[in-house]
Amino acid sequence: MPDTVLLLAHVDDGALSRSALETLGLAADLSAALGAALTVGLVGTDTRAAASRLGSCGARRFLAVEGPAFAEARYATDAAAAEAIARASGATIVIAAHTSRWARALPGVAHRLGGRADTHVTAIDASDDQVSVTRWYYRQRMEAAQSRALRPWVILLDPGCHAPLSEMTGAAAAPSVENVAVDLPEDRIRTRVTGIEAPATDAQTIRPDADLLFVAGAGWTKKQADGQTHVPEAETLIRGFLARAKASLGGSKSLVDLSGEGQAVLRFMTHLNQVGQTGSTPRHPKGLSACCHGEEPHVVGWRFINERRAINLDPNCGWARGKADVVYVADAFEVMKKVNELLE
Repeated sequence: MPDTVLLLAHVDDGALSRSALETLGLAADLSAALGAALTVGLVGTDTRAAASRLGSCGARRFLAVEGPAFAEARYATDAAAAEAIARASGATIVIAAHTSRWARALPGVAHRLGGRADTHVTAIDASDDQVSVTRWYYRQRMEAAQSRALRPWVILLDPGCHAPLSEMTGAAAAPSVENVAVDLPEDRIRTRVTGIEAPATDAQTIRPDADLLFVAGAGWTKKQADGQTHVPEAETLIRGFLARAKASLGGSKSLVDLSGEGQAVLRFMTHLNQVGQTGSTPRHPKGLSACCHGEEPHVVGWRFINERRAINLDPNCGWARGKADVVYVADAFEVMKKVNELLE
């Protein structure tokens, strides 16, 4: 039986996120390689505006589950919507972005459908009518290509692994959208969303869609040339740069561990910002490191950063040994102060 492809996406404020558009681009490529039909499934309060922008993606069908109950992230409603769309489409391969919302719901949906799910996929290949996925193991040190015979196969793609659809298509014609009914008794909706608490925009330091990753090392909290620490000044410089450049913040393990050692710390830095072997592996077009030595356990977290630059007073630091495209041998305080002035 030939494969058919379903792209699942949730619609927020009438639009698709960048990660959803990336996944749609991959789904369109896969369906073209297989010669298979592509179906787009949308979930949200109102999906018409989002669907109208996708007319040229090559999908033969557009399915939607709409209503106020599907606006918020909730396992019961998300799983019910995804299951209904998957059954209506009859797809053998279901692809979605690896967001916290879909990562929570879709493995359960795969079980309901009698299929299997793979998460944190970075690429999908179709050759000789055989579909395989690529994912990393052991903190991104081992790459594996694997395939499955059982269908349906639910695949969640990590953000930043494919060009978004908007960069590959031209003007879109409004498609016809089929609404899918969902049988969801009221007593199954046990979680109620009463509000959202989120940090202010200028307090948010982790920005997955940012073009630039700025990574701070422990050197920001150490004694400087005058023999004194300047942690408050470091905080001002880093936060100022993040606000002006709209960059995402990362940190070395040595920096985020300082809070447990009773030393002066950057107050906005937590273990969620850690990049490296025991931290995250973010995907950004560019990366800038400051006051970090560039040792291997940390640099492994930069595997998917395309252009790397570093600021360090040591000309023999790890970054200077082929791990960065450009190394500025200079005082990070002075460099970032000047950069912030130029960005104003």
